[in-house]
Amino acid sequence: MGKGGMSVDDDHGEEQNLAAWLVAINTLKIQPFNLPPLGPHDVRVRMKAVGICGSDVHYLKTLRCAHFVVEEPMVIGHECAGIIEEVGSEVKALVPGDRVAIEPGISCWRCDHCKQGRYNLCPDMKFFATPPVHGSLANQIVHPADLCFKLPDNVSLEEGAMCEPLSVGVHACRRAEIGPETKVLIMGAGPIGLVTMLAARAFGAPRIVIVDVDDHRLSVAKSLGADDIVKVSTNSQACIFDSLVEVDVIGIFRYKNTWPLCLEFLRSGKIDVKPLITHRYGFSQKEVEEAFETSAAGGNAIKVMFNL
Repeated sequence: MGKGGMSVDDDHGEEQNLAAWLVAINTLKIQPFNLPPLGPHDVRVRMKAVGICGSDVHYLKTLRCAHFVVEEPMVIGHECAGIIEEVGSEVKALVPGDRVAIEPGISCWRCDHCKQGRYNLCPDMKFFATPPVHGSLANQIVHPADLCFKLPDNVSLEEGAMCEPLSVGVHACRRAEIGPETKVLIMGAGPIGLVTMLAARAFGAPRIVIVDVDDHRLSVAKSLGADDIVKVSTNSQACIFDSLVEVDVIGIFRYKNTWPLCLEFLRSGKIDVKPLITHRYGFSQKEVEEAFETSAAGGNAIKVMFNL
């Protein structure tokens, strides 16, 4: 196996596409991954940066995340960026060599949700590493060109991969109508809480308070610009009821139409996600196992990234 997990088919001298397959609880194996044919509106992308999400860890530990259940081997990973290797016959906006951030969900574009622009709610969504759909922790993938966004020259591939978690924060801020007069409280200083904090600041929030139970994550939040941090240390009913306020609850699910804005935030410097990437690994069997162990253990790890 060569650099980046690649291997060569000795009989034909061709590169063999390899991927990280979830084959059983707590078991990942780097194995061959056959690509689908390249459609006229598709691109073939060589993966360069893939992040580990909490959902990936859930699948590894339990073979499920919420109501999604892994019933057969599945390629893991959905936070990704790479370099275009080949384009379909009808692709006009991208060329080989372009660096792209990848939106991982393919909606049907025919249901009522899609027609209303809320494609994130599409019941037929095919989302990377959401069973039975394979993910992107592989040497190469094939994906619709419309879901591949060219990176600005000053935005790295790792930052491009961070557009996926950042999109959750951006979508949340849009839904909550965050602006210059909005005071923000964020519950949880994990990766999503932190990118939401960065997004809220980019949307103009003048005051952001973030709450967690972990001292290290709170210190990271403070270093990234939280105005105040709060460590939750009691579940006293008296404290809870003394703090009651009236709130409106608005739910979000994934994101929609966020990649262009995320890339503009990164290009302009309004958001800097680089400090969130705390651990980096290559793409060997040993490193894949170590990377997931690091991510699952928590500790000082925030975002664990593969460099392929």
